[in-house]
Amino acid sequence: MRRVDPKGKLPLYQQVYEILRAAILTGEWKVGELIPPEPVLMKELQVSRTTLRQAVDLLCREGFLEKKQGKGTFVRVPSLEENIHRIISFTEDMLQRGMVPQTKVIFSGLVEASPEIAEKLGVEAGEELARLDRLRLANGEPLSIEEAHLVHRLCPGILEKHNYAETSLRKTLAEDYGIYLHRAKELIRAIAAPRKLANLLGIPENAPILYIERVSFIASGEAVEYLRKFYRGDRYVLYNELQG
Repeated sequence: MRRVDPKGKLPLYQQVYEILRAAILTGEWKVGELIPPEPVLMKELQVSRTTLRQAVDLLCREGFLEKKQGKGTFVRVPSLEENIHRIISFTEDMLQRGMVPQTKVIFSGLVEASPEIAEKLGVEAGEELARLDRLRLANGEPLSIEEAHLVHRLCPGILEKHNYAETSLRKTLAEDYGIYLHRAKELIRAIAAPRKLANLLGIPENAPILYIERVSFIASGEAVEYLRKFYRGDRYVLYNELQG
């Protein structure tokens, strides 16, 4: 586990947050495990108790950790109802549901950013993007299609790194490039399935599907990924809970 950089641009608690979050996302800390006690983490990270607690409290609020009275702080299994609020991978989601995830790569290659996508990513039109389109299945049934566009200069060569029918793109970003998705903006709407998508999903043309458009950012605020997702309307629902 790396230490914080006292001269870094990010506040110390934010650096600690990123380090601890990475330990969870990469599997260094397993779900259900008790995290190391405060004195151990303070010594390892070279930070104060106040700084450490700020980071841990933030991870608790985001659902990554859970404090249990008299027992300590544990890595938490996020509930499915929270998926609309968190950046969670398809594989994580399906495994939590007790289903067997499968991925088929439809397209992989470098493309130029269209004016529309460039605006969303905050880059120049024509900038090189790494595009990865995947069909997602669970228990052998097609459920969704994802079209990911990554700013290639931030993760050069990422498409050649792994076979993304078997490897998580998000995990590759974290482990190979030190890129952790911190927050995202989403647009959600219902659309009629075009013929090509309908054929891939195994549904009738013009059947209702759920369309989600997401832009993901790292902690510095820089956009890394523009993602389009198409979900079968007969297999997916979104759940949200509001308070007055």
